[in-house]
Amino acid sequence: MDTKGRLVAGSHNRNEFVLINADEVARVTSVKELSGQICQICGDEIEISVDGEPFVACNECAFPVCRPCYEYERREGNQACPQCKTRYKRIKGCPRVEGDEDEDGDDDLENEFDIVNHDRRDPHHIAAAMLSARLNINRGSQPHISGISTPAELDAASVATEIPLLTYGQEDAGISADKHALIIPPFMSRGKRVHPMPVPDPSMTLPPRPMDPKKDLAVYGYGTVAWKERMEEWKRKQNEKLQVVKHEGNNGDEFEDTDLPMMDEGRQPLSRKLPISSSKINPYRIIIVLRLAILGLFFHYRILHPVNDAYVLWLISVICEIWFAVSWILDQFPKWCPIERETYLDRLSLRYEKEGKPSELASVDIFVSTVDPMKEPPLITANTVLSILSVDYPVDKVACYVSDDGAAMLTFEALSETSEFARKWVPFCKKFNIEPRAPEWYFAQKVDYLRDKVDPTFVRERRAMKRDYEEFKVRINGLVAMAQKVPEEGWTMQDGTPWPGNNVRDHPGMIQVFLGHDGVRDIEGNELPRLIYVSREKRPGFDHHKKAGAMNALVRVSAIISNAPYMLNVDCDHYINNSKALREAMCFMMDPISGKKICYVQFPQRFDGIDRHDRYSNRNVVFFDINMKGLDGIQGPIYVGTGCVFRRQALYGYDAPVKKKPPRKTCNCLPKLCCCCCCRSKKKNRKAKSNDKKKNNKEVSKQIHALENIEEGIEGIDNEKSSLMPQIKFEKKFGQSPVFIASTLMEDGGVPKGATTASLLKEAIHVISCGYEDKSDWGKEVGWIYGSVTEDILTGFKMHCHGWRSVYCIPKRPAFKGSAPINLSDRLHQVLRWALGSVEIFLSRHCPLWYGYGCGLKSLERFSYIASVVYPLTSIPLLVYCTLPAICLLTGKFIVPEISNYASILFMSLFIVIAVTSILEMQWGGVGIHDWWRNEQFWVIGGVSSHLFALFQGLLKVLAGVNTNFTVTSKGGDDGEFSELYTFKWTSLLIPPMVLLFINVIGVIVGISDAISNGYDSWGPLFGRLFFAFWVIVHLYPFLKGLMGKQDRLPTIIVVWSILLASIFSLLWARVNPFISRGGIVLEVCGLNCD
Repeated sequence: MDTKGRLVAGSHNRNEFVLINADEVARVTSVKELSGQICQICGDEIEISVDGEPFVACNECAFPVCRPCYEYERREGNQACPQCKTRYKRIKGCPRVEGDEDEDGDDDLENEFDIVNHDRRDPHHIAAAMLSARLNINRGSQPHISGISTPAELDAASVATEIPLLTYGQEDAGISADKHALIIPPFMSRGKRVHPMPVPDPSMTLPPRPMDPKKDLAVYGYGTVAWKERMEEWKRKQNEKLQVVKHEGNNGDEFEDTDLPMMDEGRQPLSRKLPISSSKINPYRIIIVLRLAILGLFFHYRILHPVNDAYVLWLISVICEIWFAVSWILDQFPKWCPIERETYLDRLSLRYEKEGKPSELASVDIFVSTVDPMKEPPLITANTVLSILSVDYPVDKVACYVSDDGAAMLTFEALSETSEFARKWVPFCKKFNIEPRAPEWYFAQKVDYLRDKVDPTFVRERRAMKRDYEEFKVRINGLVAMAQKVPEEGWTMQDGTPWPGNNVRDHPGMIQVFLGHDGVRDIEGNELPRLIYVSREKRPGFDHHKKAGAMNALVRVSAIISNAPYMLNVDCDHYINNSKALREAMCFMMDPISGKKICYVQFPQRFDGIDRHDRYSNRNVVFFDINMKGLDGIQGPIYVGTGCVFRRQALYGYDAPVKKKPPRKTCNCLPKLCCCCCCRSKKKNRKAKSNDKKKNNKEVSKQIHALENIEEGIEGIDNEKSSLMPQIKFEKKFGQSPVFIASTLMEDGGVPKGATTASLLKEAIHVISCGYEDKSDWGKEVGWIYGSVTEDILTGFKMHCHGWRSVYCIPKRPAFKGSAPINLSDRLHQVLRWALGSVEIFLSRHCPLWYGYGCGLKSLERFSYIASVVYPLTSIPLLVYCTLPAICLLTGKFIVPEISNYASILFMSLFIVIAVTSILEMQWGGVGIHDWWRNEQFWVIGGVSSHLFALFQGLLKVLAGVNTNFTVTSKGGDDGEFSELYTFKWTSLLIPPMVLLFINVIGVIVGISDAISNGYDSWGPLFGRLFFAFWVIVHLYPFLKGLMGKQDRLPTIIVVWSILLASIFSLLWARVNPFISRGGIVLEVCGLNCD
């Protein structure tokens, strides 16, 4: 799209369409310039067809080329579009050339086969020409068929358009029962011919014989036994060769056969599953079953042995334990079949990147979302964009869309600087193949950058590039400093035009194409990927649906401009750490066997800038390396909001393709038994068949409606979906844009036919208008789903309900890396937002407890989604259970009666299987015990704080419509590399864990004091109470450390234990009086004077 480098702004509802950053003349003539009706090769005007539309040579990019240049390019040139390098297809009225695809139509035979010579009327030549075109015969000796001619006035009806063909073991469905192909003996020294119709030939001595395609050729004398044996031997050798080619390639010289094509490796699957070894997974499953049995015995004992003197405490504890068991089951069983995956990038290249031909890899649209540049630094966003533009993927297949939902001029100017720096950075990355390709993290990594580098110019160019990047950072930081103070009249652009986004809540939609248009290339003259700035329209009175609405706007505008079949979304702080990440995803998406049913490929989240202790479990390794691997073995991982490659058709709400089942095999042996079985099965399935017939009739009645009245942009689209819904249903589903509706019907992507740049820009402004989604399915069934702040879980859940499956990809080098909040308050607020979204889903109609039955969602996958939305409810049992130890210590009661030998064995067995389950999970998941323990600690900290607040806030929001926001007051300073880790920010989320910590510490002090004062008999019952109290305190220890901040002089652990021991000894001294006897002989003062 060529916008001459100008910013396009407008509002569809207000009928505004303005080009900014141009002079007055350009503003008037801009729409005419963008129409593109001049041939870019010869400069002549492009002709207008009969239907009033301009001639379009390339249906992929609509590059303006006139008909004479198009025909000359097909006849004498490389037969490809000069812009997108796509092979030209034959257009009606033009002759065939070598390499054209087969056609079924019969309304353009004269032009197709160039039948203009009246001298050659031999029907044999006509049949041979048509058959040669159909079967691609004699390409080497007859590259052009223009020499074969027939009378122009020949009736098309006299020529059979559907030529019967002899297929391998099957009959062509297009041949009627009364018409058979004919075998003609050799004549005219040109070998055997297969003709579509009986034409007499004077050289033939034998009449043609009709042949039944179901019979063997040997019956008619064609194909001998020796010939059949040779064919079988050839097929057997080919199968053996394909079996020898293994996934890791050929080792050594044990297999050398020049007859094996190179493409055999390309025919192999692009990925494979790697199940967890049986030595790891089988003991894990046995322990799970054993744990279930022990749980059953445990609850049998707990329920049948109440504590009479503390009945309320016992009842509350049993209820909490039952809920913990249910939560464990929901979380455990989706991990029953964990798998890993392996990709083969070399096979992907062999299949889709053939030498000397344009790349056949699918296009990818990449979305970057940002809102406030003051909270999301522009330098971080710039690094993410630079890593996208320099990705290892064909440049014409990549388009980067940056969504600025805050309409900030700072983001716009920073992106303009980024596009200029990308002209230097992208060729440098690809020339020296560096990793990562985000300059901030590339120059900051503490490694020997000269390793594996042998080019002497690398050091010189790297130092020059580092200087350029430092200057780039200075310019970006200068923009940030200037943006701190907003002028009273608002921001003004360089040409004096007011910035359209000065009012954040009331501004038009804006689109700016920074890279990808003509004339903008890198410093070496190579083409660059597209970089497009998008800010959707916002007006008062409209619900814009935050991030989900911004993502849906990007889906629509990208469908108008580039319409790639796949999309990648990343947060502005998640840069591409592995330049081959897109290829990793395409190994799954473009796999011809399993790729059609994959809706998205999810990558794990990895983070930079976290201290090695990770005290608040920011890395979340247990979830990404254990839970997600388990889900990948069922129906696929859940969508986590970033680092995910989508199939565009799946986001449009279409169902997954259904695999047709092969016909059942029948058995001729044991006829009586088979008849009995058949009779029984017929009786059982009779009702089912009748119901299927009714459903099919309904579907047929729905399909009667044709897509007849759709306006320009949909004409010429030949797709199954277009026959399933009339125009009204399309508009209700996708909105009022005919061009966008046309793009939804293109499964392989591409811009609609005949689309001009001006019309595309107007449609792009239209689809990002604030009222476009009204009365449509956007946010309900199409795109990112509304109704929750965690739109990611809801969107993935809807796609799984449509029968799609997802894939979890973990490359050896992490695909994406981001930044995480590392201080306690920010971390708790992040967890609060996630939990609040789960509560909103739980209280909505999309709750997996009751939504999506009878569709493509599998049972264990449903378990995982239920666990992901009900986990905030665990906060109440967890809070109560963590309070019970302190209550028991203060009151002297306990939730368990006197433990017998059976009970002690039962409790010990339960603790052992819990520990063994965790150890085995860490073993097959590759998780260290430190990460596992941090995850357990923060599960308690977040459960009694963020999850609890999210539960009440969600109830208030959904049931009462009250929005409650928690404010954070920052205190702290810069203390080093991880200074933010020690920053203390007060928030109300800190109150519940703080109270729990204090009452348990007080309970421990009181319990120990009471035991000391009451004698040795009270120490036995005290151990059980102390165990649970210390369990709570140990889990809350990271919270206590974060609460105290950084202590430079004295370690935190010493401070904690000092306070604890001082309190214990103080209370002991106050309570225990060693001079007062506790029973026994009463001593009296002696009355004798010993002196």
